[in-house]
Amino acid sequence: MSSDTKTNTRVLVGRWLSAGIVVAAVSLGLVVIHRTNQNPRTDDAEVLANFIGIAPQVEGRIIRLHVRDNQFVKQGELLFEIDEQPYQYALEKAISDQATLEGQIEDERRRIASQVSAVSVAKANIQGAESDVDRYAAAIDQARADVTNAEQGVSKAKAEWEYANHNLHRLEPLLTKQFVTVDQVDQAKTSEIIQAQVLKQSEARLRVTQAALRSALAQHDQSKAVVDQSKAQHEQAQHAITTLGPVINQRGAKKSAVENARYDLNNCRVYAPFDARVTNLTISEGAYAHVGQQVFTLIDARTWWAVANFREGQLEQVTPGMRADVYVMSKPNVRFTGIVDSVGFGVTPSADDFGSLPQDGLPDVQRTLNWVHLASRYPVRVRVQDPPPDLFRVGQSAVVIIRNH
Repeated sequence: MSSDTKTNTRVLVGRWLSAGIVVAAVSLGLVVIHRTNQNPRTDDAEVLANFIGIAPQVEGRIIRLHVRDNQFVKQGELLFEIDEQPYQYALEKAISDQATLEGQIEDERRRIASQVSAVSVAKANIQGAESDVDRYAAAIDQARADVTNAEQGVSKAKAEWEYANHNLHRLEPLLTKQFVTVDQVDQAKTSEIIQAQVLKQSEARLRVTQAALRSALAQHDQSKAVVDQSKAQHEQAQHAITTLGPVINQRGAKKSAVENARYDLNNCRVYAPFDARVTNLTISEGAYAHVGQQVFTLIDARTWWAVANFREGQLEQVTPGMRADVYVMSKPNVRFTGIVDSVGFGVTPSADDFGSLPQDGLPDVQRTLNWVHLASRYPVRVRVQDPPPDLFRVGQSAVVIIRNH
């Protein structure tokens, strides 16, 4: 074979080989694109679990700490104890107050039994006093009538005396001139003396009737005071009977105080609410715990998720209930099975596009480039099935692949 023929053969083989490589590369790219569209994949994922801050519901000195940092605890396991003596004393006092109230109720019942008769007596006294008021009111009317009659008698006696006195003084000058007789003058003197006596008797009778009126008024006022006093005693006796109700109504408050004191005493011991991992433990025995102030954190070890951030164009391929493969960076060759729990519907808007917006509470998923308009990424929560208890950690890097079949 000539050299020209060999050269042409090499050129032809090289062209076919180049064309084959290009075709293979294009085919491989198409396969990758197809699989990526059918099975979305992202390495922008982290492992997540629920966690809570353990904070006591009572305050006091921590006398015993039963856990250490990063320890695994089972549900119901005792975590720490707070000094319970003040709460034990409070419970005993509440129980004592409750017993004292029950004693007061019994005393009130016995006292009320004696007050029932006092009510009847007071009621009878009111009726008697009211009768006296009516009787003295009638006596006042009679005394006023007597006073009126006496005043009229005084007026009449005074008028007759004035007439007799005037007649005497008229006749006496006439006696010297013998225009009248001595008998006429003596008769006028006798008449004047008699009328003066009558006037004095009328005035005395008036004073007697006035005194009787004042006495009747005083007795009437006294009887009214007796009525008021009897009514007050009656109301006091009735009030004593009704005081049992408010005392009995205190039972609920005393019982509630006992239950609250017992609740506080029970809260001196803090237990794990679920299977969890202790973390962020930075205290020791002797520390003072405050109500609502976090002591350490518990990571809920019952359920683990891989929160994967997918581009918005891939979300149409992801629906809840799909299977997913999860890989963690600590063991990249081990595949874990997961189920898509939910697909996010909101993230914090980009500050470059919208400025600063008050969107507190939305996930903050950062874009990787600022000079190219990138698709937003939304979190997809994948629940890992049967995760190893000692492998998964919150914040651990992960890779998630969604399986459509």
